[in-house]
Amino acid sequence: MIARALKRELNTLTHMQALGKTLIIIGLVMAAAGVALYFMRQAPFLGRLPGDVIIQKKNFTFYFPLATSLLLSLILSLLFYLFKRH
Repeated sequence: MIARALKRELNTLTHMQALGKTLIIIGLVMAAAGVALYFMRQAPFLGRLPGDVIIQKKNFTFYFPLATSLLLSLILSLLFYLFKRH
């Protein structure tokens, strides 16, 4: 009984350590993205692609970066695929 409880405790600790590592990696990626966005004045291609929807009225502006979102999704999917293979 004690061995089973100890094994369960170690298994939980291993899962918690994996979760901790995952959260640290996510935090570092988000911090790096924040620093990149802070220091990047204006990327000439982001938000100005053909296919980005901009509707402007008198007191209202609607902006939906459809093409930019698709491009970023494609790039991130490719990067995740390449890192997952190795």
